[in-house]
Amino acid sequence: MVGASSTPSPATAGPGPAAGKGPPRWRGFASNVWNLVGKELISLWRDRSLLVLVVYAFSLAIVLQANGMKHDLNRATVGVVDEDNSPLSNAILNGFLPPRFQRPVPLAPQDVDKGMDSARYTFVLNFPPDFQSDVLAGRSPSVQLLIDATALMQAGLGANDISAIFQQEVNQFVLRHSEGVATPVDLQIRVAFNQGLESSWFTGTMGLITNITMLSVLLAGAALIREREHGTLEHLLVLPVRPSEIMLAKILANGAVILVGAAFSIVVVLKWGLGMGIAGSIPLFLAGAALYLFFTASLGIFLGTLSGSMPQFGLLFFLTVLPMNLLSGGFTPLESMPVWMQTAMQFSPSTQFVAFAQAILYRGAGIETVWPRFAATFGMGLLFFAVALARFRTFLAAQQ
Repeated sequence: MVGASSTPSPATAGPGPAAGKGPPRWRGFASNVWNLVGKELISLWRDRSLLVLVVYAFSLAIVLQANGMKHDLNRATVGVVDEDNSPLSNAILNGFLPPRFQRPVPLAPQDVDKGMDSARYTFVLNFPPDFQSDVLAGRSPSVQLLIDATALMQAGLGANDISAIFQQEVNQFVLRHSEGVATPVDLQIRVAFNQGLESSWFTGTMGLITNITMLSVLLAGAALIREREHGTLEHLLVLPVRPSEIMLAKILANGAVILVGAAFSIVVVLKWGLGMGIAGSIPLFLAGAALYLFFTASLGIFLGTLSGSMPQFGLLFFLTVLPMNLLSGGFTPLESMPVWMQTAMQFSPSTQFVAFAQAILYRGAGIETVWPRFAATFGMGLLFFAVALARFRTFLAAQQ
């Protein structure tokens, strides 16, 4: 038709750059996330109070925690290889009473290493054959006591208690069955994973694990609240970015800061400063921590969407993160808790994180040992990321 425009209308135009000739969609997603990560890092750098908190948490705070915490013995786990199975060995085992000890569990000799490596038992006793007859004959038999010093709060006090139980039961048994003087039993103690029983190694490492959890939640949540308070959230809403890109950028940026701080703390504070022997692979630990940060940063963003200000966020933080840390099995062993709570806490990524962190840093566990906990942590983190993202979308929609 004469006079008609030859330019196709939007409804009839052929495929343009956005329909297949432009860059792939994943490349645009990655570019948006990368730019948002840079923005998050610059924003954190300008927030000097949070920056000082990060530096303090991964340096001086760990030193203070490592040297200022004491622990008590409670429901310690005991395995026993009883090759004598005599009245005397049974009397000694009956001396392990609650609440300080759990009932000793019989073990076969070939199961000892597996039980210790998996942190199933804090103490393992090995009674040799003819133990009772040697005691009555005055030959001072040797009894081996293996101690997992990873659980340092149990190990030091437990060794003293077990020695006292031995001497008391042996003395009473000899006095009942012989007219001679009781002969001391040579209790040979073998301490694993922390031969010097250095409490600072345990408390310092647990301080690091706790600070990783607390700071990752705090930084991610504070980043969201800071956006809203400074008015930059409205700027993001008019940009061609998706909620998933915004949320992922906050997780990656703050997670990267936490991982750098954790690596510094392990090498400089724990290894060089406190003299701790790192048994396992530091990169493997950081890889597991990265999976865990996927959960904690998502939790921080989720709490940020529920909070109208930093004081409200602080209240939610204390009500969620502190109980999660206390029940994770770090400072209080899971076996000290009620059975229902032990079962429930297995679904917490913090419990999985504490378990594989101790296994790697203390016992030198490799990927073949910790991969189930890595998988559980990642799976639960991915699930909570989806929940937090749904809440984040609702939150952004309400801001428009």
